Amino acid sequence: MDSDDSSLGAFLRRRRNLLRPDPRPEERRRVPGARRDEIARAAGISTGYYARLEQDRATRPSWQTVAALARALRLDDEATAQLYRLARPAGRRSRPARRERISPEVRRLMDGWSAVAAMVIDTAQDVLARNAPASVLHGRFTRDDNLLRMVFLDPAAAEHFGDWNRVAADVVADLRRAVRETPDDPRLTSLVGELSIHSAPFRRLWAAREGALVARRHLHLFHPEVGELRLTVEVFPIARAPGQRLVTYQAEPGSPSAEALVLLGTLTSQSATAAGAGERS
Repeated sequence: MDSDDSSLGAFLRRRRNLLRPDPRPEERRRVPGARRDEIARAAGISTGYYARLEQDRATRPSWQTVAALARALRLDDEATAQLYRLARPAGRRSRPARRERISPEVRRLMDGWSAVAAMVIDTAQDVLARNAPASVLHGRFTRDDNLLRMVFLDPAAAEHFGDWNRVAADVVADLRRAVRETPDDPRLTSLVGELSIHSAPFRRLWAAREGALVARRHLHLFHPEVGELRLTVEVFPIARAPGQRLVTYQAEPGSPSAEALVLLGTLTSQSATAAGAGERS
């Protein structure tokens, strides 16, 4: 990027001037690139607001506006990432909200399932708790604090999810719903910014047309210790904790995937026993 792209306004002006729209035969253009009103119209915002962005008089545009500007300016992935960085500097993120807790009743319910992997997530898809099978199922992830980070930022995701594209579309649809319902939630704003800066696939999905959100789906996974798993995912709202959801991963009884889930539970027990022996020695 050029050195004059140190502000959002400078970046927008330079990228607008690089565009070469095709003028109508009767139109005589007086600017080298696209006009402000053309970019504003393409992005679905007012010309006055776009002008304030170019003049650095409007700060912190919404992520929807940034995505629309990237399309209007025909930016590639590198330039789009630069636009997001300038629009939402990392140092200006809001303080994260206090982490939620799950009820003891829900925890006991999850821990009682040896052949069902389960976890609780919140509105931002933060993972609040897992039972033992789910911990082993997701054991090779390093970004396991949030489902979106797992899917878009963790290298393990590409091999773990057999149908990564559908999983990615599902978690983005869920995030889009959350943002629509609570647009001022600082955790959601920060998360969209983080993913937009670091993941080109997320930026493309976030800018695309809204997809359908499903509460039940089939999931194809691969685990290095038990191999292939084909599971059914169910999502249950927790009535006593608005925003929290119980996510379960189940297999068809008697199937190879059911046997693999049981084996995951065995691996969990062996790990716990080994850890206890180590503490006593």
